Amino acid sequence: MKSSVTFLCLLIPFGAVVFAAEPAAPSYSDKTPQRYHLTKRASEIDPRTKEHPEIDFVFKDKDGKVQDLEHAVVDTRVAPRGRLVIWLMNYNAPLFDRLGDYGLHAIQVSYANKWFGIIPAKARDDGTSLGQMRLEATTGTDASPLCDIPKPDGMMERAYQLVKYLAKEHPSGRWEQFLAADGQGLRWDRVIISGSSHGATSAARFAVAQRVDRVVMFCGPRDQLESWQGFPSATPANRFFGFSHVLDGGWTGDHYCRSWQMLGLHAFGPITDVDQSAPPYGNTRRLITRFDVKGDAKRAHSSVQPGGAAGKNAKGEYIHEAVWKYLFTQPVDAVGVATPIDPECGASLPKPGAGKKK
Repeated sequence: MKSSVTFLCLLIPFGAVVFAAEPAAPSYSDKTPQRYHLTKRASEIDPRTKEHPEIDFVFKDKDGKVQDLEHAVVDTRVAPRGRLVIWLMNYNAPLFDRLGDYGLHAIQVSYANKWFGIIPAKARDDGTSLGQMRLEATTGTDASPLCDIPKPDGMMERAYQLVKYLAKEHPSGRWEQFLAADGQGLRWDRVIISGSSHGATSAARFAVAQRVDRVVMFCGPRDQLESWQGFPSATPANRFFGFSHVLDGGWTGDHYCRSWQMLGLHAFGPITDVDQSAPPYGNTRRLITRFDVKGDAKRAHSSVQPGGAAGKNAKGEYIHEAVWKYLFTQPVDAVGVATPIDPECGASLPKPGAGKKK
């Protein structure tokens, strides 16, 4: 357990830099264009990685099943967009197939993100601990007194090491375009950070501290007692995109609308029902769906990303294909008409730091 740290550093964006104009994404020179699905264990890429059995973050489980496998997808048949998606949840094959279809590179990294389940309830609800742990888990820097996540086990370093490995081992995928000029990190201006639920919240927390190209949040973010959503953000607000189902518990407690407003997304359009509108949905950043989930809030929570819970039509086709493409590819400079703050959103929640949930 670490000693307490100053919180002032949390208010200073990591990515407070001005990005230079970028060149066009390099084209592929692949003799056999195809969709590539590449995997490699994090512990094989970087010998500095460590297990953290105290949170069940291990390289293999008790049955010998590998737990630190990382995934990467690129489709060299599709014109590249020059953007790398970093996914902060378990690998989602249907989603990654679509990211490849959009001309995006995508990776899913294994990083020490299981600390949240062991936070004492008092700290979890104190209005600061969750955000601090998310920051430490994603950056590998000392941001929380409740955990100790070394840099090699944080998301930033795991992502960098995986891309560096891919650039060497899979040159036809042109992964090197995402490495910084000095080779010492990623080009975060070319990164789309994304996740669902816990991963969506961590993606948003990371983007507030480190400027990225875009944030895509499925069923998130929450952290309804925290104030980090209102911190000065390194990533401009128009680059955050959210999508959730209205029967998700995050709506029952006003968690999503609160976070979306604190992030400033109301400046780019109203909350829009995608089932009652068509792309580009008024260029809003706040998307919802009401499709029938038979009243199942658990299904509603996971229904907004490709997978078994997602909505399908009579032909068995996903009904939100256009939404997913919009979230990841809609030009960030195209924005909707600003709407006023909803004073009722989150009004019944305790103020940040009050220590108790609704």
